[in-house]
Amino acid sequence: MRRAELIFDRPEDRFARTPPEERGRGRDNVRLLVTLADGHRHARFEDLPQYLRSGDLLVVNESAAIPASLPAEGRLGGILLNLCTRFRSDLWIAEPRWSAGKPGPLPVRPGDELRVGASTVRLLSEYPGLPRLWFALADRPFESIIAENGGPIHYGYTDAWPMEVYQTLFSRVPGSAEMPSAARPITPRIRELVLEAGVRIAPIVLHTGVSSLEIEGETVEAEAMYPEPFSVSRETADAVNRAHASGGRVIAVGTTVVRALESAWTPEGVRPRTGYSRLMVNPDRGVHAVDGLLTGFHDPVTSHLALLAAFLDMEGVRDAYAEAIRKGYLWHEFGDSHLVLRAASGDGPDAVN
Repeated sequence: MRRAELIFDRPEDRFARTPPEERGRGRDNVRLLVTLADGHRHARFEDLPQYLRSGDLLVVNESAAIPASLPAEGRLGGILLNLCTRFRSDLWIAEPRWSAGKPGPLPVRPGDELRVGASTVRLLSEYPGLPRLWFALADRPFESIIAENGGPIHYGYTDAWPMEVYQTLFSRVPGSAEMPSAARPITPRIRELVLEAGVRIAPIVLHTGVSSLEIEGETVEAEAMYPEPFSVSRETADAVNRAHASGGRVIAVGTTVVRALESAWTPEGVRPRTGYSRLMVNPDRGVHAVDGLLTGFHDPVTSHLALLAAFLDMEGVRDAYAEAIRKGYLWHEFGDSHLVLRAASGDGPDAVN
């Protein structure tokens, strides 16, 4: 897949700059674009259970966001150090940035030291193939540095909000640098409606890193991917395999869930697995463990968009996004939702079991 295929025009007025709650709405009061084999449906998020069937399985990410954006001072002056992936308490991959709205790569050098509050963080070397990311070694555990100095990672289109804004109903295990945001509109009310429809819910954990990196090379499959820790339990692996065996669909709530389940997939089914995933899901690789995806709307030239194309192919993505732009759907973590179901037919309100 070529990088140029992931380019599309998306007007900046389509950015969701504030959470729905700040716009006088509930978390679940967002729009839902439903993409089926025979076209698109326009719905509200509370309509989600109508597009699911008894026997389907929703898989959610239990990772909780941490305040991973650290103000730092060094040779270049004041910058941000956004943490990405934890290897041990004092060693992370991190993204040095000029500011929330201005990324790198920065002209930093191996051995550069940054002051973060009362702590010192030394930049060791670039992450191979991703010059915006560096190995960062602290003089004490990052957990205490985060507690004293950290704030939520955010970008130029929105302000920083309190950390509870970046958690979901399922947030249980701290570790994500950025919120796994697809589940954000699922409130207790929506969860109850889903369960009443005979749909089961199972968890995985994948601690997501920074999402601001675009694909740099010309070939998507050759792009370097930084590692993200994940875990698929035996109970969830068994639930996925049972759903498929009984004719149910497995629907991932977020691209993080797709990557975790695909990292645990084998030709004999999903197996329990814990480790680090560097999997690039794209149309050439395909998707094996998942039949549908509930997600947000993704930026051009990103791995998230390549993953979506594994469900729809790029022509389908372009068609869906043109429809979303035409109808005024909102992008990013506080925006609207997109449900993609790969089944051929019968997946709508009139066909619900």
